[in-house]
Amino acid sequence: MTLALLFNTASAQTSEELPKTIILIAHPSVGTPMIHRDTARAMFAMRQRTWPNGQAAQIFVLPNRDTVHGRFTKEQLGVYPHQLQLAWDRMVFSGMGQAPNRVRSQEEMREQVARTPGALGYLEREYLDESVHVISME
Repeated sequence: MTLALLFNTASAQTSEELPKTIILIAHPSVGTPMIHRDTARAMFAMRQRTWPNGQAAQIFVLPNRDTVHGRFTKEQLGVYPHQLQLAWDRMVFSGMGQAPNRVRSQEEMREQVARTPGALGYLEREYLDESVHVISME
């Protein structure tokens, strides 16, 4: 009985420590169900400013030091947060573009994406609700 109790406690701790899935979200008006990883990377790097259907994209990101931002950039986009920041800085300082919109929390991310036409962002699945559109990445 003690062994079972220890096993169940260890299992509970392990499942709580597992990283949570981070998903792409968009404004409901964005009809795109799926985008390629390269397209997502270009959009978050601010090199691609429109959706495949031509709609203007508004990009939202969490602060560079946020663990969810770090996991998203490394796991989903295949780049480090500082690499994105360098790309944004180059665009801003050269006058060729602008940095993405920053939000302070996943709740604010969901709210801003839900109310901004053409918006693209990301959050952990537990913050998802019907106010935003989920986009698959291939």
